[in-house]
This record gives sequence, C-alpha cells and structure tokens, in this order.
Amino acid sequence: MADHPVPDRPAPDRPRAGDPAPQVLRDRFRRALEAARAPVAAGPAAPDPLPYADDLLRRWREPQRRYHTLTHLAAVLDRIDTLQEYADDPDVVRLAAWFHDAVYLPDRSENEERSARLAERALPEAGLPPAKTAEVARLVRLTVTHDPADGDRDGQVLCDADLAVLAAPPSAYAAYTAKIREEYHFVPNDAFREGRAGVLRHLLGLPRLFRTPYGAREWEATARYNLRAELDMLSV
Repeated sequence: MADHPVPDRPAPDRPRAGDPAPQVLRDRFRRALEAARAPVAAGPAAPDPLPYADDLLRRWREPQRRYHTLTHLAAVLDRIDTLQEYADDPDVVRLAAWFHDAVYLPDRSENEERSARLAERALPEAGLPPAKTAEVARLVRLTVTHDPADGDRDGQVLCDADLAVLAAPPSAYAAYTAKIREEYHFVPNDAFREGRAGVLRHLLGLPRLFRTPYGAREWEATARYNLRAELDMLSV
C-alpha cells in the first residue's frame, strides 16, 4: 500500500493523546471489509484485514495532521452509523471513510485522487470485489466537492458524515477551525484567509449542505450559521 514516504510515522499501537483506541478502529475496519467483500472472499482463505487496517492507522496518524486525524476518522464512522439507514451499502461507505483522507499532505491539491488510487490498489488485494472497489474510489473522489447527486444515497451519507463537523457547537467548531489553521501553518495569514474564505463561500453556495433527511433536519441550519460567522470573522 505504499504511496508516499512520511518520516517517523508513529506505530498504530502508540496513539497520540486523544486518539481513539487502535484496536477498536481495527475491529471496525475488519467488520466493514468482511461485510463488504462477502460472500466473494469469505472464509478462511480470505486475506487478513488487519494489515490493511494497520497501514491505514499509520497513515491517519502521520505527523503533519492536526484535524485530519484518527479522531476525525472515528467521528465520520460514528456519523455513518447514525446515517446508515439512508445508504444503499453502508459498509462500502465505511470503507470510503477509511480511505477518504488516507493520503493527506496539506501542501498538495490531489489528496482525494491519491487516496482513491490507494483504495483501488489496496482493496482488491484485501478481497473486495471490483465493483465495490470502484464504488469506494468513486465515493472518495466525491469528497472533493461534497456535492452528491440527488439519487446518490451512498455519496450523500459519506458527504453528510464528513461535513457534520460544520454543525458542531461553538467551542468544538472553534477547535476545528484552529486545527485546520495548524495544518496550514506554512501558509501566510493573508493567503490562508483568502483560501479559507473561498472554501466557505463554496460550501455556502451549495443548495444544501446536507442531503440525508437526518442531516438536513439536524445539521443544516447550525452549519450555515457557523460558516457565515467564520466568513464574517475572516472578512474583518
């Protein structure tokens, strides 16, 4: 699953402070992969999911990450659990969550594409059927725009789960924006403000931020309030 070298990646058994327990995440990956690949690659001859889980855990714990960490991954997985009734294949959506920021370098613009390609290489080795591998990769690429089609139930669940942080309470939203700024510490303040404002305007310009009934009901209004408030602060 090699994609790019990152020095001094911490081992998955030694999480950073605040990280979810690695074994819990390993079990979640194993369950999602086994459910998604059955019955094509079920049974004792199926590839062991845990080496793939451990590689992904190492990627999500790379030192350049501040927001896109195991905590973010676990939160997205939790929200997919909340939204799973709206998905056509919840376990494929869960695998897409694992891969959606698996390649993450803040100074690169092709992270989603490289993450999708990683899924396309790794998941066939792990026993996932070709059609489901293609769907995982498609979902990962969808997180570039977070704008799924009306009939794209799996895309709607993944995008809603990924964007749900925008509806966080004020203190949690402030912590999220601070971590994003830390990830882009190498960008001068004026350039960061301009770039971040562009992201916020794009999101506010979407007809709907959240496409599932739950997301529209529980998250839409608060997220738009948070985005407008942040954009106002950036414009001062």
